Amino acid sequence: MPESDLALLIRAAREAGQVALRYHGPTAKRWDKPDDAGPVTEADLAVNEALRAILLGARPDYGWLSEEDADTPERLSRPRIFLLDPIDGTTGFIEGSSSWSLSLAIVTEGEVTEAVVYLPADDAKLYAAARGQGATLNGQPIRAATRVSVEGANVLATRAAMDAANWPGGLPGFKRHHRPSLAYRLALVAEGRFDAMITHRDSWDWDIAAGLLICREAGAVVTDRAGDPPRFNTAHPKTPGIVAGGPAVHAALIAAMRPRG
Repeated sequence: MPESDLALLIRAAREAGQVALRYHGPTAKRWDKPDDAGPVTEADLAVNEALRAILLGARPDYGWLSEEDADTPERLSRPRIFLLDPIDGTTGFIEGSSSWSLSLAIVTEGEVTEAVVYLPADDAKLYAAARGQGATLNGQPIRAATRVSVEGANVLATRAAMDAANWPGGLPGFKRHHRPSLAYRLALVAEGRFDAMITHRDSWDWDIAAGLLICREAGAVVTDRAGDPPRFNTAHPKTPGIVAGGPAVHAALIAAMRPRG
């Protein structure tokens, strides 16, 4: 029986995760990308090549969009593409943290249909989802939290997100937490360990696609900061911020981001 797309992503994540573990973040060769786009290491590139070989070797007709490859318009003509970040949370990887991840997704006609977020250095946590089939952590079903009030909620956010300018409706009284990998933050919301996550900054598709589907399949709501659903494999692969959480908390966060009245 042919390997399903989700099974392919899971296999690729596990195999490429072993490639990543051959490198020790603090001593891996690193450099900064042009235009202040952040750091990259030799591990990012090695994982990217491993994923490319596995995924396109199995599905040569799929398009390709990776953080570590130059983007080309060719992908826009493909009905399905692989969308991935070989190491999401590179800064944490460099610092020796275990909470970096491999973020892999398949996008079909603009919608994420299969997704994996894998943390090889953190107890080999593997979050996975396929559209309409629910979300899992290491094969066990997960569900997002259903907290009613945003007050006192545990929310993953950067310090910059707490700037009052981001909250014209008033900063809600939630408790702020942080993890370096954006994909992992979304997966933690899907798991129900946190009530929500927010980022006001524009987010690249490869950082959010996999976590978005896992969140949605776990019962969370995921939109951009204006409350609109993201669309993927567009000419400019960025989304204006991300807000994810249970329905009530998500709605309260979006409301607080809008001007009063």
